[in-house]
Amino acid sequence: MEAFFKTHKYLVEHTDAPVRRTLMDEIDWSDRMIGIKGTRGIGKTTFLLQYAKENFDADNHRCLYINMNNFYFQGRGIADFAADFYNRGGRVLLIDQVFKQPDWSRELRLCYDKCPGLKIVFTGSSVMRLKEENPELCGIVKSYNLRGFSFREYLNLMTGNDIPIYTLDDIIKRHEQIAHYLAHKVDIPLHFENYLHHGFYPFFREHRNFEENLLKTMNMTTEVDILLIKQIELKYLTKIKKLFYLLALEGPKAPNISSLANEIETSRATVMNYIKYLSDARLINMIHHVGDEFPKKPSKIMMYNPNLMYAIYPIVANTQDIMETFFVNTIWKNHKVNQGNKDACYIVDENKTYRIVDSQQTTKQRYMPDSIYAEYNSTIGHDNHIPLWMFGLLY
Repeated sequence: MEAFFKTHKYLVEHTDAPVRRTLMDEIDWSDRMIGIKGTRGIGKTTFLLQYAKENFDADNHRCLYINMNNFYFQGRGIADFAADFYNRGGRVLLIDQVFKQPDWSRELRLCYDKCPGLKIVFTGSSVMRLKEENPELCGIVKSYNLRGFSFREYLNLMTGNDIPIYTLDDIIKRHEQIAHYLAHKVDIPLHFENYLHHGFYPFFREHRNFEENLLKTMNMTTEVDILLIKQIELKYLTKIKKLFYLLALEGPKAPNISSLANEIETSRATVMNYIKYLSDARLINMIHHVGDEFPKKPSKIMMYNPNLMYAIYPIVANTQDIMETFFVNTIWKNHKVNQGNKDACYIVDENKTYRIVDSQQTTKQRYMPDSIYAEYNSTIGHDNHIPLWMFGLLY
């Protein structure tokens, strides 16, 4: 146990989290079993360590961080280890990559039942369906999703500002005032361009090639998270990877399921399942018309965030596609997004139409007074013409 405390102390003391993630204040920390999901590279480990750093001294043995990558846990279950920690006075156990442990959900249930004063916070892949696929945890686990940096968080990191979160209603009603205020503080066009290219994943701060690191993350997501958690045989990995590449090549559009099935030599039903896995893994977004949902075929598939679009060779990302991908990704944090009746048109919360347009081309289009125009190549808007970048302030 002392070796784990030593590692915990070192990691907490050396944790560098210059931007406090908004999820930290959204979680009800009084719950005893908390699950934090998220795609690879999104900062789940840092998030756990930041929680420990904010709430406990590094030498306080009431809190302990452990990672299931440690080979020690191949010979000892979580429940047995947790009971030992609890009997030594431990009260908060932070478990990273919990899905690496066999029977992890049953083990967590044992912890919950046998250690009534122990809080467990664990991280796992976004592919995991905590409640649907793990009945042992129903009623005891509270699940949260950790997302990549918003444009607001990225701005705060890069400029040292403390820009607050704005609601969608704030942005619609006060966007001119907010934009004028922020435009005097930071270079919006420069930072927005950089954010679209590399700002979503926190590891852009590391001194490594960002695109190579992102490709590694994408491969690990398919090779480990999808195959391991969904218990898919290794021989099908190439089909999943090829499907993802084909979807990326096609850009945001309705998928031709029959054509994709022929391309990867499998059934239509299997293609739909693979698409769902890629969506759960936060590699793609599925967009449906209002009233539709999976397993119905999506009306559009796009990459999960714009950073992914720059990393897949030899795709030359189309500006319009990048901007739509940004809009869908950032809106989806707290709102529902559906496909509208035309391209570049989305319905938010089933009641408001948003059109993603180039501000330099807006005058050439038919004006729709009931729509909101989310405009790129714009820093400050007017009336129902809102600069697209402002939707990045929602979380």
